[in-house]
Amino acid sequence: MITRTRLAAGACALLAALAAGTAFPAGAVDGEPTGEDAPQVDLVLDVSGSMRTRDIDGGTRMAAAKQAFNEVLDATPEEVRLGIRTLGADYPGDDRKTGCEDTAQLYPVGPLDRTEAKTAVATLSPTGWTPIGPALLKAADDLDGGDGSKRIVLISDGEDTCAPLDPCEVAREIAAKGIGVTIDTLGLVPNTKLRKQLSCIAEATGGTYTSVEHTDELTDKVNQLVDRAADPVVTPVATEGADACAKAPTLKSGLYTDREEFGQQRWYRVDVEPGQELRASVSVGADRAVNPSYGVLLRAVTVHGREIVRGEAAGNGRTDVLSTGLRYPKAESDNDDDAAPAEAVCLQVTHSFSVASGVKTTPGLPLELTVDIVDGPGDSDDVASFGLGRGWWLLGLLVLIGFVAGLLWGWLSRWRFAMWRTN
Repeated sequence: MITRTRLAAGACALLAALAAGTAFPAGAVDGEPTGEDAPQVDLVLDVSGSMRTRDIDGGTRMAAAKQAFNEVLDATPEEVRLGIRTLGADYPGDDRKTGCEDTAQLYPVGPLDRTEAKTAVATLSPTGWTPIGPALLKAADDLDGGDGSKRIVLISDGEDTCAPLDPCEVAREIAAKGIGVTIDTLGLVPNTKLRKQLSCIAEATGGTYTSVEHTDELTDKVNQLVDRAADPVVTPVATEGADACAKAPTLKSGLYTDREEFGQQRWYRVDVEPGQELRASVSVGADRAVNPSYGVLLRAVTVHGREIVRGEAAGNGRTDVLSTGLRYPKAESDNDDDAAPAEAVCLQVTHSFSVASGVKTTPGLPLELTVDIVDGPGDSDDVASFGLGRGWWLLGLLVLIGFVAGLLWGWLSRWRFAMWRTN
């Protein structure tokens, strides 16, 4: 029994060591985007009258927000340009028009003076309406241009009270501008209607929605979102696909954004040299209510219309983004004397999203296209074999370990059986 235990422990230790050896993270790749412009974050805080409610850790929602803001201001990275905007902080009356204009920049987006920002937050008192839509429009204007990441973090405990300016439509309008603003939302009340509205706002710009019920949760989530703004980002380049390959724009390696109408095709061209490999992927987002059962198709075809390869994906209404991709390696030229010309590959993007009657169909759905042209597989050890590539050596080693372990286990079992018969 002791011998068997030691053998098993030794085999487990060996397997663990092998697994650990393959789990070390790869080093950073040269040439990754670093985001030359400073990241910007605008914190938008609901200061409406309902923030007086005492249901967060025994205190008011406003007290929880102030405490969270103070801790976030202390932890904000130096490189982040942070600002604070309020909604419903100044007008206590009943006039709807005035109440729906009640949004103000409490602290401008820029280099952070922590003392000044904390002082400004300390003066806030729950007051008026909940003009989420107008506040988001103003917050987008608070963020200046540049290639750095731009993020709005909305914290609210109630639905917008200024319809028909639908905050979800406002978020879609901001996304359609192509300025790269992401809106994240945090709800302070586990309310179904609030969750739907804040989720819609976040999804329209690729952001996240989180429901928080405790002060520490609020602090941790806002800190996480501010830190995320400092991460390196790649800003998509706006392009406009054509309705035919012959008219399509020629793209190089990069990240591109476009919009595609319902029932429409978008075409793009990519030049692939002999010995190179084209890797392309596309994601289409449903930024409005769509019917279930939809799909996305990405095709690579020649200029004469012959299909080379395709990628496709289908959805059933459980996700708001659908993605697919393809790879096309261009073989090396057999003629070493004359340089072979590049091949023009046409990329066709088609989606089958549809909307119910009454839902706007313009602008089209946002799509994001990634194009990557790399050196194609050349040497035999670079070519994937049954999907394993260079992982063959690990598979062979694991097979050998399994064979040895099986022999030892069989020998041990026979020895124990012999001892049992003897006794």
